[in-house]
Amino acid sequence: MQTQNKLFDDLARVANGAVSTVMGMKDEIDAMVRQRIERFLGDADLVTREEFDAVKAMAAKARTENEKLAARIAKLEADAPNRPTPRPRQPAPSARRNQPQLKPNLQALQKNKAAPHRPAACRGHHFRQ
Repeated sequence: MQTQNKLFDDLARVANGAVSTVMGMKDEIDAMVRQRIERFLGDADLVTREEFDAVKAMAAKARTENEKLAARIAKLEADAPNRPTPRPRQPAPSARRNQPQLKPNLQALQKNKAAPHRPAACRGHHFRQ
C-alpha cells in the first residue's frame, strides 16, 4: 500500500512542478505582451482623454462662432443692395505732401558721384560701405 502512496506522491509532485512551470511561462508571456502593447501605444503618439475633450470643446466653440459669423455676413449681404457703394478711401492732400520722397535724385548722385544721403541717425560707425 505504501508503494501506491509513494507513486501517487511522485505523480502529484511532477504534476505540481509542471503546473508551476506552465504558470511561470504564462506570466512571462503576459509580461512580454504587455510590454509590446505599451511600446506600440507609446509609438502611436495617441492623445489622452483630457486633451481630446479640450480640443473637442475648442472645435465646438469655433463651429458656433463660425455659424454666428456666417449669419452676420448673410445679413450684411442681404442689406447691401439698399446701401450705396462706398468710394475707395484716398489719403488727404496734406498727408500726401508729408510723405517722404522715395526716389533718390539720380542726376545729383551721378554728377557728384556721391554716396546716397543718409540721415544723421544712420551715420554711425556700424554703417560702412
